[in-house]
Amino acid sequence: MRVILIGDDGARGRLRQRANESGVTVAGEYATVADARASGVEADAYLTETDPPRARRLRVEDVVEALTPREIEVLQLLADGLPNKVIAARLHISDQTVKFHVASIIGKLGVANRTEAVRRAFQRGLITV
Repeated sequence: MRVILIGDDGARGRLRQRANESGVTVAGEYATVADARASGVEADAYLTETDPPRARRLRVEDVVEALTPREIEVLQLLADGLPNKVIAARLHISDQTVKFHVASIIGKLGVANRTEAVRRAFQRGLITV
């Protein structure tokens, strides 16, 4: 698995050590998710530190599978409180496609519902207010 490390210098250093111990390939290191996205570096997931520096091993919640640009758009509209039909109209896609994107976002973020997805996305810096 190729990951991008996200965080300040200290966090990235701790993540790098944990990634090396776990056999994960580090594709890049950036201060923010926005910087990582702007870099264009291909990776399977973003890795952030959730429990500095006590965590010793990689945990599932440390890995955020990279969301597609369309999933980020849908997530931002979810954060705005819009229902699926309105999101579909804004993005010129079907409401079934929106449901597909929401399900994918929920799976990638490892949460149970759209509210938790928005909360996790804010925490991880994937979307803004």
